[in-house]
Amino acid sequence: MKKKSLGTLAVILVVAFSLSSFAVAAQKKAPAFPPQVKELVGSAKKSIKSTDMNGLKAALDRKEKMTILDVREPNEFAAGHIPGAVNIPRGVLEFKVWKQVAGFPEKTDTGKKIYIHCKSGGRAALATKCLQDLGFTNVVLVDMKIAEWIKAGYPIAR
Repeated sequence: MKKKSLGTLAVILVVAFSLSSFAVAAQKKAPAFPPQVKELVGSAKKSIKSTDMNGLKAALDRKEKMTILDVREPNEFAAGHIPGAVNIPRGVLEFKVWKQVAGFPEKTDTGKKIYIHCKSGGRAALATKCLQDLGFTNVVLVDMKIAEWIKAGYPIAR
């Protein structure tokens, strides 16, 4: 009788473990947001200038006159950012970019070169499109993952 109970318990545990593993796998594969968000980011990318990580690194190496705008949240920025980058989170960009980047109200410059990046490219694409819509004429999406920048051994400030 004890052997039968142990066998039943073992089967129950195997089934329970399998179901929980399946649930965890299903959660990992579920998208973090609905497809409309991906479509919005894709649409933004079609209407803006962009470069990749190597393009930004080359501009830095040439000592190109530019602003690097990091639109991640302050805690993400503090964990590590490209040296010299200005941090304005995506959520307040429209309000803070004027003084922090464009020189408003004294000498507003909407033509200055601005490279925009984030953690993986989505927020930066939307931010680049937004600045373009606000009249900034020389904004460039840096379509990269910041983790790839770090992995490549490029400079990071903390």
